Amino acid sequence: MPEWLLLVLATLVACAVVTGAVVLRQRRTEGDDPSETPDVIEYMTMMTGVVYAIVLGLAIAGVWEARNAADDVVKEEAQALHEVHERARVAPPDRRERIRSDVAASVRHTVRTEYPYMKEHGELTARGGRLLGTLRKDVLEWEPRTPREEQAYAAMADRVAAADAARVARADSAEPTLPGVVWFGLYAGAVVSVGMLFALQIQRSARELVLAALFTALIAFLLFLVRHFDEPFARGLTDPAGTFTSLFPRAAGGSGG
Repeated sequence: MPEWLLLVLATLVACAVVTGAVVLRQRRTEGDDPSETPDVIEYMTMMTGVVYAIVLGLAIAGVWEARNAADDVVKEEAQALHEVHERARVAPPDRRERIRSDVAASVRHTVRTEYPYMKEHGELTARGGRLLGTLRKDVLEWEPRTPREEQAYAAMADRVAAADAARVARADSAEPTLPGVVWFGLYAGAVVSVGMLFALQIQRSARELVLAALFTALIAFLLFLVRHFDEPFARGLTDPAGTFTSLFPRAAGGSGG
């Protein structure tokens, strides 16, 4: 089911439940005086809303920061491999082709296999690690003979290490950002916040029903937003492999390596 359709359905269901509960409650308590809401309930409602808004804001900030961190990690990894590919031009022909072939194989596997696997399983593939290990081995086994080759060798060794570190960070970003206990608190807080509408003895007037529905829709949207960015590589990033394919155009098509 598309994410936007899930959001629409969740919002409509939440609004329908709240509106129906308000109407049903009003029919059962025709004699209640809405002006008799105790002051302590109004205070509790205010405090509940403030506390839940803070928690929800922190959750949104947390998942957004994790999303941006995942995006930066992808860019760093792709750029590091691209630097290795370009700096290999200084190496002897046989070594240059071997290193570039290793880079191409690693990039192809990352784009075609590892990213889909990450979305489904939340972890990296073992073959991706082996391909990067092969690249490191071929780079480190090169014995430069000129000062220019030595500079390229040192730069490539650093870039391979950077790519490896970025890949490890990508593995951490493949998992959900928020633990289950936080999600329990977010859902429980939403129930309590919406439930406080009934404590204030909301009536059936069009204005109050619209406000109750809008409040519920806002909470549903914010929870959907948190869920959307909670797993960057599954939903948060529009095109996780875009940086790789922009630097390595052939990685997205052709036969796998």
